[in-house]
Amino acid sequence: MQTQYDYSKFREWLTLKRYSPATTETTVRAAEYFRQWAATENIIELEEISYPDAMSFMQWSSKHGASQKTVANYLNHIRKFYQFLISEGMVKENPVAHIKVQGIKRKVYYDTLNTEELKTLYSLYPSSIEVTGNMPPQRKNILSRKRNKVILSLLIYQGLRVEEVAKINLQDLQLREGKITIHSQRRTAARTMRLESHQVYELMDYIHEIRKQFLCTASGGEVHGTSDKLFLQWSKTDNFYCVTQMMLVHLRKINSRIKNFDQIRASVITAWLKQYDLRKVQYLAGHKYVSSTEEYKANNIDELQDDVIKYHPL
Repeated sequence: MQTQYDYSKFREWLTLKRYSPATTETTVRAAEYFRQWAATENIIELEEISYPDAMSFMQWSSKHGASQKTVANYLNHIRKFYQFLISEGMVKENPVAHIKVQGIKRKVYYDTLNTEELKTLYSLYPSSIEVTGNMPPQRKNILSRKRNKVILSLLIYQGLRVEEVAKINLQDLQLREGKITIHSQRRTAARTMRLESHQVYELMDYIHEIRKQFLCTASGGEVHGTSDKLFLQWSKTDNFYCVTQMMLVHLRKINSRIKNFDQIRASVITAWLKQYDLRKVQYLAGHKYVSSTEEYKANNIDELQDDVIKYHPL
């Protein structure tokens, strides 16, 4: 009878790879599910699994009601398990490394914006307030808008995620070289990106003028002190929810099609795919797997039209 497998080291490995606790447990459960299947096939050691065995597991899962997407998820988790076994020197090859489930519907971002629409969002984003009548000057509000416009530039020109923007520190900027370093997050990889020339000047102005005022004043009289964070808020918090929600209000006034910041990022990546090769776009987007980049190809209408003409001519 097969003994219970000890997944403690595998859990530690997943944690070091910065997978969330929920993902870690899901991955361990998938590995155990795979182990139990192997037991029914009289495969005692998972290290003995071969490529044909892995294909048999896929067929078995499908026959027992698993969808293609579910089977693909199983393989992704099992792939991690064998990466761990390789790192431990227990196996030399990953039997599921090159298996890809066909026929899975890719994600489609149905309403992406073109490059000119993205630039218009940035150029028209309000950085001032029109004061009418006896309305007092709203100093904090104006400073927030100027900060938000700098944030928007990083979302539009570098295609960053909001959580990546929130983690940027002053030392991540190399303004003399016109570059910015983005550190790895749970969902994205580290990368160094070029800044547009106008961004360099705007960031310099933000750091020396706007940020200093955030640094000295906070709600309730609290002082930020010597924070290394590039983008500060009036209250000491890393939660950008209030910032992003207000930004979306302003952006929707410029373009009513705006839904969220994932839509903006998808638009940027789609535009990159028209300019650069797949591997460069993978790097720029911070995707850990090229398959994540490939999903955005469905947004490239020009490419889809070429396929229609090539394979389905009228």
